[in-house]
Order: sequence, then C-alpha cells, then structure tokens
Amino acid sequence: MFLSTKPKKIFVDFGDHVVLLARTSTDIPPFVVEDVRECVPGDETALAEALEALQPKKSPNGLIHANCAVYTSKRVVRRLPLDIKRMKESTYLNELVIQQLRINPDQYSLALLNPSDGTEYDIDKTLHKDAVFCGFPSDDIVAFQERLLTAGLYPEAIEMGTVAGVGALVDYLAFNQIKTPVLMLEIDADATYSFIVASAGLEASRPISQGLETMIPVVQNELGLKDAESARKLFLSNAFDFTGMGATLIKKLLKELQSFIGFYEVQTGQSISHVVCTILPSKLVWIEEAIATQLGVVVLKTNMPDWLQSRQITLADSLSGTVQDARRFGLFGLMAQYANHVSSTEKTQ
Repeated sequence: MFLSTKPKKIFVDFGDHVVLLARTSTDIPPFVVEDVRECVPGDETALAEALEALQPKKSPNGLIHANCAVYTSKRVVRRLPLDIKRMKESTYLNELVIQQLRINPDQYSLALLNPSDGTEYDIDKTLHKDAVFCGFPSDDIVAFQERLLTAGLYPEAIEMGTVAGVGALVDYLAFNQIKTPVLMLEIDADATYSFIVASAGLEASRPISQGLETMIPVVQNELGLKDAESARKLFLSNAFDFTGMGATLIKKLLKELQSFIGFYEVQTGQSISHVVCTILPSKLVWIEEAIATQLGVVVLKTNMPDWLQSRQITLADSLSGTVQDARRFGLFGLMAQYANHVSSTEKTQ
C-alpha cells in the first residue's frame, strides 16, 4: 500500500497596496498555514520570487495553481432592499442595478448573496428583504486572468477580496462574541468602500468617492510643496509623520463616514464600536487611528490565531506573531470554510 500525499495549496490576495501569498499544508481545512509572504503590487520579479519560494515545483503546464482574490476599482459590494413583490419580474433586477448601482448590468458579472451568511440568494424562496449585490466588470475579470497567467499562476478560483474580507470579519466577530457593529473600510486611491459589519452579517454598505488621492492636495498645501507628485511621494513614504495632521487630511472622508454611520444608527438604534481598515499598507496605519479618534470609537485589535483555530486553520510557529493585523482578513477569508466553530482548544489533526 502506498501512502497518499495531500497536495499543498497556494492562496494569493492581490490588493492595491500589497500582494499577500500563503502556502497551506493541504487544500482544505484542517491544515497548517506553513508560510506567508508579501510583495509590492506591480513588482513582477518580487512576485515570481515569492511564488518560487512557496511552490518551487510547478504543475505539468508550467503554472502554479492557486486560489486568488482580486480587488478592482469598479467592484460592487452593496446591500440593497428588494421589492419582494417584483422579484420574479424579468426586468426588475436589471432596473434595480441600473437605478441604485448606476452600472450597466450587461457589462458586469454579478451575484446576489444573503447578507446574513453570504450564501447565494434564492429568488424563489425570497427569505430576505435585502440582498448583497457583488461583482466586477466582465472585462476586468478577463484582464485579471491574463495577468495571472503571465505571472505564472493558474487560478483554480477567483474571488472578490472584499467579499472574502467581509465574510472573515463577520465570522471573527461571531467567534469573539463582539455584539456591537464595526465599521470596515477599504480605502483605495480614488474611493473608499465602507461597510457596517456585525456578527449577524453585513448590515449596511456605501461607496464613497473619497480616497487617498483626496488627501494629496491637502498634504501639498499644508507642507507648502511645489507640486502634487512631490506630495504624493512623501505621503506614500515613511519619510514623514502625518499623525499630527491626520484630522485635516481625512476631513472630507470623515464627513461622508459620519453621514453613513449616522443614518445607520438612526435606522437601527445601534452604535458603532470599532473601526478597521483592511487593505491599508502598514505605513498608512495612522489613517485608521485618525478615523477612529475623530469618530470617537476604537480600532479593532485582532487576534488571528484563536479565530483561525476555530476554523481548523493552524499557523506555523514562525508565523503566529507576524500575521495579526487586519490586512490578512482577505487572505484568510479565502481559506476559511464556514460551519460551526471548532473549540479553540481543539488541535488540528
């Protein structure tokens, strides 16, 4: 009798600010996360080196098979109310997408999910009066697949990093019995995707047309720099401490967030307790602290190992102290399979 060897698995989270890669001991939990690496987006050499370190042996087609998460500037993740009486009308959903999301449904690959657990929304059962619309422009998916192949990756699955991150945060809050809702932010260059997340699911969402680029003119003005490019380079570097002017830099974004939160709190009677920014690079973490201070809440401090253990995912000893921050929610969300939590004392077999 020959002993079978379970295949290792590669997961890659392609964020705008950082690319996160991981290798696990097998393809589905229970497994051990053996290694986690990161590189700068667009640095093809660094990506190739990280992949070589994680998986030196490629498949017969010369590609490394992986589960991948992607974020595009035109992604959609929105919780919207539905008119249950019209759900079976052939034109209703397209009308809703055009009116509420302001996109052309013919140009997007869209899915409807239940806001409580992320399962596929069944229009024949109509159990929920709200649904989460999520998707990408179809052209973006094709372009991303081509990028992956060029990088030597064969995507066995492509997921929305935002959906993986929201799902992981929902499960994290449930496991840690955090009862109050949390403001989750994905701050891109030109927009901010804001979500109110609770242990019961995705409570609310709103895209905001204020991102990191909105802060560049303020940096230029405050520091008396000669042009926007100089301000941008300084802002995105570790060469200057912007903590002191944080409130000024986030002023426009903060106004939109206060409106979003205020509407939610009036509608539900619940108050936001924490904020968490899931895709900010480490050199910009001061933005998260500034937002929390101005909103009068606290930053969500994450403890990944216990939560991961409840999903039968164990971190290698060398990783336990290095993957604690919230940037990993998208990566670990790719790995997790959600059912009843396993006791944190139970060991991976």
